[in-house]
Amino acid sequence: MTIEFDDVRKSFGTVRAVRGVSFRAADGKVTGLLGPNGAGKTTSLRIMTGLLRADGGTVRIDGIDVMARPAEARARMGVLPDARGLYPRLTARENIAYYGRLRGMTGTGLARAVDAWIERLGLEEVADRRVAGFSQGERAKVALARALVHDPSNVVLDEPTNGLDVMSTRAVRDLIRGLRAEGRCVLFSSHIMQEVSALCDEIVVIAGGRVVAEGDAAAIMDAAGCSDLEEAFVALAEGDVAQ
Repeated sequence: MTIEFDDVRKSFGTVRAVRGVSFRAADGKVTGLLGPNGAGKTTSLRIMTGLLRADGGTVRIDGIDVMARPAEARARMGVLPDARGLYPRLTARENIAYYGRLRGMTGTGLARAVDAWIERLGLEEVADRRVAGFSQGERAKVALARALVHDPSNVVLDEPTNGLDVMSTRAVRDLIRGLRAEGRCVLFSSHIMQEVSALCDEIVVIAGGRVVAEGDAAAIMDAAGCSDLEEAFVALAEGDVAQ
């Protein structure tokens, strides 16, 4: 259960957005993917999920080449995008079940999985309400349940606590810890350094389309010569580190 990038490259015209990105996110760990705006992080995530085709290099999900076998690779991933994309006229239960059906789930197996994620994320009281009037926290939980309903071994979370209140943020962080404890591979993107420090076993920093540092929080701070993770990230992102 791994996500592997090997020398991945992508250009848009004369703009080299991703310049040979390589890293590995392992099972049973939360790997943080960090980068400032324009660093190539979002492009890398879109290549991984098959939304973009790389110009070169390889992305593998559990050993499956995303470009060669995209449907098989996507089946092994649960993805929470930054734009949640829920259907407002459907209920929470209907949103989750719809994505389960898209993943090939049917019948009692689908119904049990939907019920299980509704219970795990504390959505029982709103499960049969349309999501149009939901709070940010309720929307985030439905989007998480939708991403996880097919029980994927690899989970990709792009800014999962963005815009959430304290209680909803705590619930999402607890879920991430639970996914790690279950042995899943979690690739996690966030700009909140406190969150990254608290949750991530490994951190990959991308800047200028390249991986500029990787390791645990202590290794990242050591690479930047800083005693604070946020300061280390800024130094690495701005290239203000002696090579």
